[in-house]
Amino acid sequence: MKVTISLYAGLHDLVGTRSLSLDLADGATVDHLRNHLVRLYPAVAPHLETVACAVDDEYVPVDHALRDGDDVALIPPVSGGSDDLFMITSEPLESGRLVKAVRVDESGAVVLFHGVARNHSEGKAVSGLEYEAHESLAEKKLREVADEIRREFDITGIGIHHRTGRLKIGEASLLVAVSAAHRGEAFEACHRAVDRIKEVVPIWKKEIWADGSGSEWVTGHPVDVPGRSGATV
Repeated sequence: MKVTISLYAGLHDLVGTRSLSLDLADGATVDHLRNHLVRLYPAVAPHLETVACAVDDEYVPVDHALRDGDDVALIPPVSGGSDDLFMITSEPLESGRLVKAVRVDESGAVVLFHGVARNHSEGKAVSGLEYEAHESLAEKKLREVADEIRREFDITGIGIHHRTGRLKIGEASLLVAVSAAHRGEAFEACHRAVDRIKEVVPIWKKEIWADGSGSEWVTGHPVDVPGRSGATV
């Protein structure tokens, strides 16, 4: 059978392409696919332990049986056409639009997290950032994060916008807006939402060094996938 593989962040740098097609034996699992990929591209081997796999925009365990024609996305640890509340976009982010979308008359507070590109990382000067996303899965996970936050906190609204592509220093990469009747609930819910986005949404960040020496994908959180023991989030 034949499957199509999509590669993200540092993985496509190692393989040299963002997408490839592999022929696998009937009944092959995700684990068989990973082993086959290592035989073809040995450089990816050290990275696969923390790489998750998604089929049809759902995370799957390593023993998941693949089918002919499956579109398989390999998801490294994550560093973030839509509606007003949940959006992955290459366009500059507008905070006023999101605040307006989450506010209702019952809201006594609206808290906005405004993540921006900074000019340094671990003692090195940074001239810019580049974000990449598995867009359809990322948007789906943004909505799941929002559902989780609604279950945990008494809020009146939540919205999340994440930027992709090349960002200049000072540009916004992530907006999270949460409304609630009271400010304490809004602050706590917004804080929790940002943490969860960093843990489960397939978005990757590359830092571009200001001295011209190159760039580096930022190490993120291994995705928690059903059936994988010891995974961290």
